[in-house]
Amino acid sequence: MSLTMNSKKLEIQPQTLGPFFRVTAESLETENELGRAEGLIRVWLKGRVLLVDSIRLKRETLGMERSIFGIGLFIGAAAVRYRYDCGCKTAELLTINDSDLYHKARQVLQKNRGFNVVHEVTGSTMEDLAHMLEWGGIGTQMDANVKELLLIKLVLQNYSNGESRDYCLYIVVALLNFGRRNLPFASK
Repeated sequence: MSLTMNSKKLEIQPQTLGPFFRVTAESLETENELGRAEGLIRVWLKGRVLLVDSIRLKRETLGMERSIFGIGLFIGAAAVRYRYDCGCKTAELLTINDSDLYHKARQVLQKNRGFNVVHEVTGSTMEDLAHMLEWGGIGTQMDANVKELLLIKLVLQNYSNGESRDYCLYIVVALLNFGRRNLPFASK
């Protein structure tokens, strides 16, 4: 199953192998891969958890005409949506701490997208050792409710497509009044 976005000239293609997944975005013009999101689904005590391992973009995306939120948002949204369809209720990621400046910027970005800080992985405790083995580094572990992530991405997409701020706020209020447990999303 692939999703073609004619307005962005993209084809988004999910691929799965057992619990592992990859969502790639290809240009409809050049047929080159523009970026990908990779991760896995972990079955845990609190249900299925989406672990987002990485979202990587190619240099070709720098010259593309795009919205203020960029192609990374669309790849991430597609990954979350496909995993939501598999029953994931929570998404987790680690904002890598490679430098203080970029780490703080990544934390703010992910908080704005709906993620919350769960644990600071510093490598100084035995608990951190398990996190480092799972994530492959140090940083800030964050998680988010998948339904709320989809709601935020829906609003950001409408805003980036030129809808007014008031209209996007109306969408949020309408969906929240509808009930968090029964949020309506576009069909597959």
